[in-house]
Amino acid sequence: MDGSPIDIVIFAPLALIFGVILFWFIQLLFIESQKYFLSQISHNHDALIKFSNFLGVLFQTMCHALGYTVTKSGISSFYVSVNYGKVSPKKVRSGLLGWTSNAFLFIGPFFIPGILILICLLFLINSDYFLISYTGYTFSENFISFGINLYNFSSGFLNFLFTIDLLHPFHLGFLILLIFMGMGIRPSFIGEKNQEKVDMIYDLKNIRYNILHKPVYILMLILFSYIFFYISILTQQNLYITIFTILGWLSIISIVSLIITHMILLLIKLTDNIKGVSKFFLYLVIPVSYVFLRLVFFYYPIPYQNSISLLLTIFITLIALIILLKKNTNKFKTNIDMNSLFKLGKGRRDEPRRIIRK
Repeated sequence: MDGSPIDIVIFAPLALIFGVILFWFIQLLFIESQKYFLSQISHNHDALIKFSNFLGVLFQTMCHALGYTVTKSGISSFYVSVNYGKVSPKKVRSGLLGWTSNAFLFIGPFFIPGILILICLLFLINSDYFLISYTGYTFSENFISFGINLYNFSSGFLNFLFTIDLLHPFHLGFLILLIFMGMGIRPSFIGEKNQEKVDMIYDLKNIRYNILHKPVYILMLILFSYIFFYISILTQQNLYITIFTILGWLSIISIVSLIITHMILLLIKLTDNIKGVSKFFLYLVIPVSYVFLRLVFFYYPIPYQNSISLLLTIFITLIALIILLKKNTNKFKTNIDMNSLFKLGKGRRDEPRRIIRK
């Protein structure tokens, strides 16, 4: 074991905590960006906004219910609507158990929905991408191990997405689930009369209040993390880095799902500039072109045909989008060509002028 005792005893346990917090803030920034995109299309897509709100409230309410379950408070009622969700416990807990329930409410939606995606990925990608390695017990070594583990998982996850078979029911269902997670990872409350503004600052204020309201619990949590880190060293196990690596995986899953929903929302925003039934034609281009390409590669197989089919579908969709946007935004287009207008104007100039005498 290399490194100074001060580094190992004091600073090393903080490396993984800082790493998880870093990815959590990146996740928050993507959420705020998505809320901006939703606000831009809210006037034309009220149903989509309500659906996004419902998913967000559903995830948050489920996390709160899980908090009551973990703290053995029980659940007496569970209510979810488009704009509101509420869970009532059978027993109102105070102290540490009540604080834990609130932590599930405010922090749980950032991580818990990703657990379902992570479970699905266990059956979809190679188990080698889930291997957790550690290079040592110093601050830098822990941080490097954290980065390596996240890189290996991200490689397998993204490789699966780039080679996904959308004609496979399980793959298609996974993609839909991933999109639903990205749409509702936090409540949006856009386009409605809100009881309160829910944004990144609102979330951070709630988390700050939950921390400052009972700072002794945070100190206990940090102390427990240190003790758990020392136990991992003494037992020569990587349990400490395993837990924080899984939290990092959940953040990666959330960020990827948010990137996908950003692409979908950008497509919706651009198609709003297309008038008439042409916009519906664009949405048909995506499944039709993909199915056609898969049929072609079925009879004429080539390496990486799933990836090529997906990339060509995206390319065809972009070309169709550009053509339709150009057609609908060409304000200088006239029914008569410029030469005809020039001749018409010249002929009028050659006509004798009428002089009106008083």
